[in-house]
Amino acid sequence: MHENKHINKIKNFIKKTPVFSSKDIERIIRNKSYTHLILSKLAKRGEIFRLTKGFYSSYDDPTFFVFYFKPAYIGLYDALSLNNFWEQETNTTIITTRKVRTGIRKVFNSNVIVKRIKPKYFFGFDYLKYENFYIPVSDLEKTLIDILYFKEPLTKQILKDAAKKIEKRKIVKYLRFYPKNFQKLVLHKIKI
Repeated sequence: MHENKHINKIKNFIKKTPVFSSKDIERIIRNKSYTHLILSKLAKRGEIFRLTKGFYSSYDDPTFFVFYFKPAYIGLYDALSLNNFWEQETNTTIITTRKVRTGIRKVFNSNVIVKRIKPKYFFGFDYLKYENFYIPVSDLEKTLIDILYFKEPLTKQILKDAAKKIEKRKIVKYLRFYPKNFQKLVLHKIKI
């Protein structure tokens, strides 16, 4: 009976959050060794999934990994896709200011790309509804800037489609934080 009380509290908690830590669960049940036992049981039953040491999700969707890296947002082609600008299948791409290992990570049998950005360039994202949560996703203007900043390929079709929707004032405002030569490159590429 004692275990069920804890399990119900934990299940209520994990339904409300896309990513949680073992410390969150420990705060609920106030017993470190019991926490690990419960997390292990829930993982074996497939009710939660381990993201990385000490972090879990009850959703096996790599997009929610963005919450592990906060401050972070979903960016590049994944952001284009979530903003309905890109039809092709994309890897989850997380842009973070944290000093973490960058590159490709395997999360739930999917590739997740992690890129690091300087804190002064950490802006230009909104929260989009995704599943039952709101996730941070770069807006169109910041996505285009980031694609050029990270030297990713940018197709003419994306540029053409984006040109119709882009807010010129916003992109000029964002570019003020970047070096002059990069500003020129972006303005030249997107023909502003």
